[in-house]
This record gives sequence, C-alpha cells and structure tokens, in this order.
Amino acid sequence: MSDTDESRSLRKALDRTGFYPEVVHDAIEDAVAGEPVLSYYVHHEPTFERDEVRRHQSVIVLTPSRLILTHTDEHAGDDLLPEPYASTSTEAVSLSAVKSVVVTRMTTNPTKGVQPHAEAVVTIGWGAVGRIDLEPAGCDDPQCEADHGYTGSLTADDFTLRVSAAADGRDAVQGLLTFAGALSARTQH
Repeated sequence: MSDTDESRSLRKALDRTGFYPEVVHDAIEDAVAGEPVLSYYVHHEPTFERDEVRRHQSVIVLTPSRLILTHTDEHAGDDLLPEPYASTSTEAVSLSAVKSVVVTRMTTNPTKGVQPHAEAVVTIGWGAVGRIDLEPAGCDDPQCEADHGYTGSLTADDFTLRVSAAADGRDAVQGLLTFAGALSARTQH
C-alpha cells in the first residue's frame, strides 16, 4: 500500500476497532498490492451467539483500478486448530467488472426536508453472485386457470452492507454513503 493520507487514515480506523488490526492490515496491504487507497470503509460487527460474542469485520477499499473486499471473522478452537483463531479473506475486483452500485438511504421524517440518514444499504454487483426471485405468473382474467409459468427477476448481489445510525452512529452511515459515492464515480463506463 502506498503511504498516503488515506492509507494512514485506514490504518488508524483499523486500530480504533481493536479487531486484530495487524492481521487485517496485513491482508489488505497484500491485496492492495502497492496501489494507493482512494477511499475505504471499515465496518466492525459483533454478533451474539448464545453466551458468546463473535466478531466480524468487513473492510472495503477503493484503489485506482480495483475494489478490495476484506472479511475477518474470529473462531473458537476446533478439531483442526485447537486455539482460537481469526480467518481473513480478501477479494480483489477490477473496477471495470463492477456492474452496479445500488445505494438505499432511509430518512426519517422526510416531510421536514433533508434529514440525516437513519440507515444506508449499499449493494455492489459484479456478476459473481446473483439472486433469483420467482413467483407464479398470471393474467388479468380472474377465471383463468391456465399455467402461465413463472416470472421473476435476477439481481446482482455480490456484496451488501447495511449500516444504521442507531447501531453504528450517524458518522458511520455518512461514511458508507461517501464510500459508495466514490465507488460510483470510479465505475462510470
């Protein structure tokens, strides 16, 4: 990773989460492969599983040519690795492959004008994963009993991240929207 203000800011954000920052930074540095960091978003998400807390962190990084997605999870020991461990995976996607950046903003009290967003959902699609939603097709004739087959939609669903002001803070929501804007600007074909 080239030493820029944005890469130093990313390192500080990883340190602030306290979620294995050295491990996560090392994986991102390898995946970025010397390119400058243009924008990033760090989302640390603890989950509760019975009487345990499990942590997951997603980091998305924008470089001049690629989108880097990093996921880190912590695990209790198991038969193969008896000690607790973290797994970190990275995926590098060429910006030319990104087909869609879908941004959904939830705003409370919209009749009062522009308010800080209560929630944001960003879905990025590049064709690796899709979701098919099917439903029975029909016609306008209420007496018709013919089989009209199915109708549906195919939606790109490679990566989705939801952030809410209630859980993550208003700055986190705005940060995700800022990242989505930077990604959208770089994926104009």
